[in-house]
Amino acid sequence: MPDWQPAATPPRAVLQGHFVCLEPLDSALHGDDLWQALQGPDSDPALWDYLPYGPFSERGAFDLWLSSHAASDDPLFFSVIELRQQRAAGLISLMRIVPTDGCIEIGHVIFGAPMQRSPASTEAIYLLAKLAFATLGYRRLEWKCDAANARSMQAAKRLGFSYEGLFRQHMVRKGRNRDTAWYSIIDREWPALANSFERWLAADNFDAEGRQQQRLGSLAAERKHD
Repeated sequence: MPDWQPAATPPRAVLQGHFVCLEPLDSALHGDDLWQALQGPDSDPALWDYLPYGPFSERGAFDLWLSSHAASDDPLFFSVIELRQQRAAGLISLMRIVPTDGCIEIGHVIFGAPMQRSPASTEAIYLLAKLAFATLGYRRLEWKCDAANARSMQAAKRLGFSYEGLFRQHMVRKGRNRDTAWYSIIDREWPALANSFERWLAADNFDAEGRQQQRLGSLAAERKHD
């Protein structure tokens, strides 16, 4: 690519959607909601299993952890604000940000139980992917996870990421081996995938009880290989 120009650095700015908005993480503003969503009595007991931190048994340690992430530029953390309830329901980040190569990753995906497998969670990913490709000009968007994390691997496939391989004995996390599964979307795939996301997130794709009419994974596979 002889005419390649470096991509832009992600801004600390609000990303607005229909189900969620992503706000730069503010530990003071979002801390109460996030503690309830991620550590409250109705939180997902498996949420922290494959993350390098957590769970947190007391609020002080959780607040310190949030504050350190709020101050970071890479990873750049966002609170996911569920618009119907008007409260923070999870966290997500852009990380391993390399504008010179046009490469960026979505990581630290930490969604409270009600957000999981919902339009809100899908839209949060879509908003970051759209920012990376359509606004900032990145060439490659990555997704990486512990190869034992079946939920994350299924999510990557559903969201239209292509599996690229396994990094064996890549890390040690919480005293055990982590083999890392790598996935990506590249810029030439994004227009078709963006169309799939937008079709899936459209109001007419859900019935009165909120059930999807078309599956995102099917739409993504269909459009990606058109």
